[in-house]
Amino acid sequence: MRSEQLTILIPAFNEAETIGDVLPQLRALYPSSEILVVDDGSTDATAQLAQAHAARVVRHPYNKGNGASVKTGLRNASRELVIIFDADGQHDARDIEKLADCVGEYDLVIGARDENSQTDFGRRMYHHILNLLATYLSGVRVPDATSGFRVARRADLMQFIHLLPNGFSTPVTTSLAFIKAGYSVKFVPTTMLKRQGGVSKIKPVRDGTRFLIIAFRMSTMFAPMKLFLPVSGALFVIALVYTIIDILLFSHRLYITNSAVLLFTMTILIFLIGLVAEQIAALRFERVEKE
Repeated sequence: MRSEQLTILIPAFNEAETIGDVLPQLRALYPSSEILVVDDGSTDATAQLAQAHAARVVRHPYNKGNGASVKTGLRNASRELVIIFDADGQHDARDIEKLADCVGEYDLVIGARDENSQTDFGRRMYHHILNLLATYLSGVRVPDATSGFRVARRADLMQFIHLLPNGFSTPVTTSLAFIKAGYSVKFVPTTMLKRQGGVSKIKPVRDGTRFLIIAFRMSTMFAPMKLFLPVSGALFVIALVYTIIDILLFSHRLYITNSAVLLFTMTILIFLIGLVAEQIAALRFERVEKE
């Protein structure tokens, strides 16, 4: 990896307690890289500290979300490779080279948390469930779908910028988008350190509703039939069992009740909706190829 090829993109919101320690480490290790800090409407001295450490700073007038910061950073990055790096001091700057060296053979390289990473039980469970869901939807083992520490060519990332949400599900969306589009994705084990200061913006317990939204959004966007087909199949089984029980125990003749007809109809409708959604998802990625 050549340092001058790299933009280190750092989304930051109220990270004044940590960014002053993160930036000198990055500059010392990668003196020729572009360090781009996207200040997401911080109310503390995040932007001023970033400028004081010779980082290029782009500011949002108000808080838009981590995903919006990543998109702003991608639009403003000037180097071939973009690595997304947190401002909270949890990533080891020395791992950047380890990830960037894999680009070429792989299109997206993700720093996956290893067993030595310092995360609490609730957060590990939150990540584990999302990893299982991402693995099911993609058909590829995904050991860490939510890690924001990742590197890819800017041109490849820009193909999916219209799919990225403004919130915290950007890493999951990016991972699945690359896999779905047939790109090569590699997960490199890295150790996530304990947050060096400030307050985490992600609260797994508080964000339970958001988790469900992310799950349904991923399902409908990337693999609709993996959501609609099981639901349709379950309704068909319920309708069939209901009809058999009704015939054998109650009516004693070949007669399908209105309730069973409704269930069979719902089965067909949900299956057809899944087929349409699958076609829409395929068209979305055809658009990516044309761009």
